[in-house]
Amino acid sequence: MAFTNCYATRGVSSDGKHEMTIDEFKQWLKRFDLNNDGLISKEDLREAVRVNGGWFSGRKSRLGIRSADKNGNGFIEESEINHLVEFAQKYLGVRIIA
Repeated sequence: MAFTNCYATRGVSSDGKHEMTIDEFKQWLKRFDLNNDGLISKEDLREAVRVNGGWFSGRKSRLGIRSADKNGNGFIEESEINHLVEFAQKYLGVRIIA
């Protein structure tokens, strides 16, 4: 999966995943917040999956929202982005490093 127009990667790991810190991941993800409301919607996440060459972006974005949206409002807030890391490592081709 290509990491198209990635904000800031540190390199590519041996398994082909792009490495970035959690802060770099947050900055990259915010690029998809098209209405700049500070929330990542299902549509924003769908675009992140699609841009990075992911298949089934609608299904994956719903899965990502469900896995990270701890307060159940249907959006991923700044405080919930850490919960999105597992999803990103599985579906967005990234590896979060320290």
